[in-house]
Amino acid sequence: MNNTTPDFRITRNAFGRLVFSRADGEVHEGIVPVRAFPIQAPESGISLLSAEGHELAWIDKLADLPDAERTLLEAELASREFIPEIRSIRQVSSFATPSTWEVETDRGNTSFVLKGEDDIRRIGPATLLIADSHSIHFLVRDMHALDKHSRKLLDRFL
Repeated sequence: MNNTTPDFRITRNAFGRLVFSRADGEVHEGIVPVRAFPIQAPESGISLLSAEGHELAWIDKLADLPDAERTLLEAELASREFIPEIRSIRQVSSFATPSTWEVETDRGNTSFVLKGEDDIRRIGPATLLIADSHSIHFLVRDMHALDKHSRKLLDRFL
């Protein structure tokens, strides 16, 4: 159960935009929730920004919000964030870049072009973020958990 009640409410207006309302009557339409740590701690550290980019509120944990507000923010974050998680690397066209990668993700099979090795970033001891030629990011949550074939292909680029 929630231990704290925030001094604000979040609703959706008739146009589908999020509306932030404080107890004192201050209202902001078109707010944007932003995760501080979207990969390492997606449920913690959420900033609510006004349409102008000013922080209106900080949420330590999504679980601390009342159900209605938490559900709205989770839906908004999910619609804005698209980071497929790579489950296996089926093949790469070349070990020189640019190369085309065929991968299986949590959202289905796809292929993308890796422009250069610099587009593979380590964001943790075993976590990688791979940007394709269209700036779509793919997550490898734990490169050690990939199958042997996938690890072998990935090692050629690291």
